[in-house]
Amino acid sequence: MSIVDRILYNGNIHTLDPALPHATALAIRQGRILMVGSDADVREYATGSAVLENLQQKTVLPGLIDAHVHWRWTSESYHNVNVYELPTMTMALERVAERARGIDPDKWILGHGWAQDLWPENAFPTAADLDAIAPDNPVYLTAKSAHAAWVNTAALKLAGITDSTPDPEGGTILRDANGHATGILLEAPAMQLVSRHIPEVTPEQLADLMLASLEKANQQGLTAIHDLDNPDCLAALQILRERGLLTLRVTKYINKLFLNAAIKSGVRFGLGDDWIRFGGLKLFADGALGPHTALMIEPYAGEPDNYGIVVTAKDEMLEMALRATRAGLPTAIHAIGDQAVRDVLDVFEQVREEEARLRIPREDRRHRIEHVQIIHPDDVHRLAELDIIASMQPIHGTSDAQVADMVWGDRAALSYNARVQIDHGAAVAFGSDSPIEPFNPFMGMYAAVTRRHINGWPGPEGWRPDAKLTIDEAIRGFTVGAAYAAGLEDQQGMLAPDYYADLIVLDRDPYTIDPNDLLNVGVLGTMIDGVWYHGSGE
Repeated sequence: MSIVDRILYNGNIHTLDPALPHATALAIRQGRILMVGSDADVREYATGSAVLENLQQKTVLPGLIDAHVHWRWTSESYHNVNVYELPTMTMALERVAERARGIDPDKWILGHGWAQDLWPENAFPTAADLDAIAPDNPVYLTAKSAHAAWVNTAALKLAGITDSTPDPEGGTILRDANGHATGILLEAPAMQLVSRHIPEVTPEQLADLMLASLEKANQQGLTAIHDLDNPDCLAALQILRERGLLTLRVTKYINKLFLNAAIKSGVRFGLGDDWIRFGGLKLFADGALGPHTALMIEPYAGEPDNYGIVVTAKDEMLEMALRATRAGLPTAIHAIGDQAVRDVLDVFEQVREEEARLRIPREDRRHRIEHVQIIHPDDVHRLAELDIIASMQPIHGTSDAQVADMVWGDRAALSYNARVQIDHGAAVAFGSDSPIEPFNPFMGMYAAVTRRHINGWPGPEGWRPDAKLTIDEAIRGFTVGAAYAAGLEDQQGMLAPDYYADLIVLDRDPYTIDPNDLLNVGVLGTMIDGVWYHGSGE
């Protein structure tokens, strides 16, 4: 009989394993699960060196996985000005002013989370608003969507942006009726005109910044993430790995600027170890709902000339996705508007045809559409037919619902709708898009099951309640579905023999509580690789 390191018993264990959905005990050996079953069966594996832990009938789930985060940005946000979803511009300005009073002139002020649609003005702010309270510090505040930046005059001057500066391809420098730059930059190409002047932190400094967010993630039940930030995030994660301080498993994606280097180096999907492994290529098809830059088939309500923004042209997406798949890499493409989703589906249809010609099995290329925030009725079946993963963030739906209804009208019936993808048979992976939304996975589950904002809006029935999920579907999106997207469905996302010993212990059972109580679920213990990184099982 194999020697085990640890036995957990007397528990209420939801394994998510179809062969054994429920158990009371499990045995762990060298970071893997050796046995799952009854107390009597598992305790037969006990040896003199094994640690026995009584779960006292507490609920256990597989470790939760966030399938879409920006980990560098998340970690930095803990140290920047928090203007997340503030109800007025005045409150945002007060927080910026407070930071300006505490730092030297010329030092950058960074922040994230403003959303003009939540403000009484319901209009974009301006550089002049920031100039009034922070004239001597360059200010760069990203919108909640991350697809717009609000900057002051000092930042515009450092970037050399004037009223005559042309819009970069795929981006917009917002201007007033007189043609003056307002201080709002839409989409990455325009935002980067300023952000590239922000002093860079070293990988070592970034690794230090990540420690607080790692601890918080473990406290909230996360054991793994899929990161979609740039490679500088990878460098910091590797430093943490070397130091023995990395407490999340990471599947790492790169953007198009680094595709050539990845192909030349021979990197393929899954390269790495049990802690850091390579995912694939990340592209952007369009913008976002917040700044009204998501690419739409029909224009935004009240904006007859606004169809959104093309961030990456369809032919360029196809060329890059084909190069990636031939090199052994899947592609994940951000698509929010229904036209963007359609364009990406057209791209993946041609990619699948090329893969069939090259005899590449579909399961070897885990292509994904990130967000799928609104889809046309004619396209709802296509993800399943093409075996494309719907990488979605349930919390976006309840956070964005009122704006979606306002600018998309009746079309919003198929927005933020994982229900329709599941019903058509598509693989679904859930995440948060942190720091766009908090990475607490129970907030995501609550949104998926209740279709309500954390403030209770719009009431007991929820927003467009036909799209509600069951709690089992929600949990599987953060476990089995996310593991499948990473190519780890045989090692992660369930509690079964030979799987990672990644699990969480909860103070209540999500399967039996009132769904409205999901926001109050407490994580008593988080185990990764057989080690407690937060709390314990007892």
